Amino acid sequence: MTFLYIAIFALIGAFSRYGHTLVVQRALGRSFPFATLSINIVGSFLMGFLFDETLKYAAISPAMRTGILTGGVGTYTTFSTFSLETLTLIENGEAAKAWLYVVLSVVLSMLGTALGAYLSHTLGV
Repeated sequence: MTFLYIAIFALIGAFSRYGHTLVVQRALGRSFPFATLSINIVGSFLMGFLFDETLKYAAISPAMRTGILTGGVGTYTTFSTFSLETLTLIENGEAAKAWLYVVLSVVLSMLGTALGAYLSHTLGV
């Protein structure tokens, strides 16, 4: 049942992300990645909010909770998972590890993006 919920909510998350992108780009243009930035902020908010709500207050099954968080919010933006993991490290008294995670995530992701683009351009893929 978990996989079904993930699939259903992933579809919702993907359509939501695309719709959000269209609206923001139409309103603010493409000169700065406002769409992605706003998706990451909204998604991070949703992850933090729904993580607690579905754990403490909502009477839903663990399978549906996984579907909402992993399928829905995770498809809408994986940045929300990154944000939640960073917050968890901080809340557990591991601020240094949290900052290391932030720096490594940003730097290594940028390097990975650059390497992927370079290989794509070089190999003509």
